[in-house]
Amino acid sequence: MTLKPPTIVIFDMDGTTVRHIQPWVLNLLEFLDDVSYKIGTFITKISGFRTKDPFTGVVNRGERKKQRLLVQRAIHFLRRKDVEQIVEPCPLIYEVLEVFQSRHIPMGIASNGLGKGYGHDILTKFDLDKYFTATVFREDIERGKPHPEALLRVAHKLGTQPSARDVIWYIGDRWKDIQAALAADKFLPCPVIPFAYGPNATLQAFIDGKLKPEQRLMSYEDLLRLMRKFPAKK
Repeated sequence: MTLKPPTIVIFDMDGTTVRHIQPWVLNLLEFLDDVSYKIGTFITKISGFRTKDPFTGVVNRGERKKQRLLVQRAIHFLRRKDVEQIVEPCPLIYEVLEVFQSRHIPMGIASNGLGKGYGHDILTKFDLDKYFTATVFREDIERGKPHPEALLRVAHKLGTQPSARDVIWYIGDRWKDIQAALAADKFLPCPVIPFAYGPNATLQAFIDGKLKPEQRLMSYEDLLRLMRKFPAKK
């Protein structure tokens, strides 16, 4: 597969758009998120009340109230501090966002993190909200990544329905982000190309062997270098 330039770009938030000042906090939250996903998947399998969502093909539990996930509770606990005491923008993220924005490429956020009281505050505090046309956080979906629902909902919230002419790039720092992008590709008429950002995802991508070297980003300088290969449309 020849790598094509994007017409749509979607970012993960924690570890991808912003990074935690204390990295162990992010690792703990990701662990809790993985545990909660496995618990939710198990409950869905044994539940006798299921419906099919025609939008995503997601198996859900109808009108049942969404469970409060462990990761959400952890984030609320951390919110005793202001967001700037918890996270900071990833190095070169503004340069990357400026490149995409200058090329009129719509961008979105698909995050397993909570939006209310956390994600939306981050976007506002660090002046990131001006770059993103659509955001989907954990309370907006039934199932978090590695399920593709968040990515699909962002893609459909960006103003126009994706077509066969589109190319979606999804950038995430965890292997479940890559899995979500690969799964989302099956539901959309256009390719969804995952990019592994940072040591965690790039190492797993190298071991798994599914991604090309240019899809493994140790820093955003790698992505900026890649974008320079694609001439801007006049």
